Amino acid sequence: MTENPCGALLGAGWWAVAALLAPLLRVNLRRRAQRGREIVACLPQRRGIASQKRPTGRIIWLHAASVGENVAIVPVIGRLVVSHPQLHVLVTTGTVTGADVLMTRLADMPGHERVIHQFAPLDVPRWIDRFLAHWQPDVAALVESELWPNLINACQHRRIALALVNGRMSDRSLAGWRRAHCLLRRMLSAFAWVMARSTEDAERLIHAGASRIALVADLKDAAPALPCNPAELALLRHRLAGRPVWIAASTHPGEDVTIMAAAELVRHAVPDALGILIPRHPERGTEIAAMSAPAPPRRTLEQWPAAHDGLWIVDTLGETGLFYSLSAPVVLGNSLPGCAGGGHNPNEPARMGCPIAHGPQTGNFRVAYTRLGNSVRCVNTAADIARWVIPLLQQPASARALGARTRALAAPDPEIADQVARALVALGNG
Repeated sequence: MTENPCGALLGAGWWAVAALLAPLLRVNLRRRAQRGREIVACLPQRRGIASQKRPTGRIIWLHAASVGENVAIVPVIGRLVVSHPQLHVLVTTGTVTGADVLMTRLADMPGHERVIHQFAPLDVPRWIDRFLAHWQPDVAALVESELWPNLINACQHRRIALALVNGRMSDRSLAGWRRAHCLLRRMLSAFAWVMARSTEDAERLIHAGASRIALVADLKDAAPALPCNPAELALLRHRLAGRPVWIAASTHPGEDVTIMAAAELVRHAVPDALGILIPRHPERGTEIAAMSAPAPPRRTLEQWPAAHDGLWIVDTLGETGLFYSLSAPVVLGNSLPGCAGGGHNPNEPARMGCPIAHGPQTGNFRVAYTRLGNSVRCVNTAADIARWVIPLLQQPASARALGARTRALAAPDPEIADQVARALVALGNG
């Protein structure tokens, strides 16, 4: 790292605090496991204890915290294992959901047997050292905003080449670092290769301390369409029996009441319409169902919607691609008034031919929404959603034409994944 006494001092402080908090963090991990947010058998991995032996040869390590980041790196993993048969890829995730989605995506990938998954160790010095001593990666690639002082410092100490992939730095994040700006600068100066998700992110990363940006692109633009089991899709279509459906996907707390109200309004105009509500975190299914009396049917309970049901809660994991395959109108969550905001990736429903609406809070995917232009609709209220959904359900041909337009605008760019894979291999060879 570059000479930065202030950053070194704050880094040392972080090291000491993390070391002192280790016993409390172990207790917290056990509590998270009780709530289903960790896997009991995998808790040792969170302390850097590996669950399998290190394979011989070179290893490129990618760390992606949650679902979106894991989906984004799948094409890069594919390029690495297919183009370099002797290479192993170690992938760490920070959430159970992210791990499940990742392993589902990798299952049919050529070379997947050379991809190793572990849960990421927490940023405790001894746990990080244990992890690195075992795996000895040639390259450590951190995805988006996974900036951990002890991890980065330990990689530097062991001369492990560092890359920041799909680097993200929002105005809010940059403001949040203002009291520890020298620590942020110290961390960013450690990266040998930096990819920024957008020109805005690139400018903020350079302002924060990155020496240069080697690539400006969004890995989510390289991702293929979400997976869908054809047999499951055939069953779904059969059970829906031709009902007009629309989807509220990846909803967050604060949005579900609006979606429920919209479903009621849609049913007034289209009596057999069905709204499919897919929460971003499936464990919220019970909470969402309790907001309505009678409670809507829930997929996790193997309940199918009856003709009189206007809403169906799909609180299962890894099935978003199945429902997007219906090419139905989609309202994307984490964007409506009342939630934390930031949006979700519109390319996922667009690539499956879905018309798309979103709330006003989409700053995390500004570039993707700009590319889709006026093919998408901004909505604020339940009435706005109903006014958008009803004509699309009443005029299926118009909905199909709009979905085809979004699909064309969101076509993936495989060259992005190729560029990232080549850069990581070059770092490992260096």
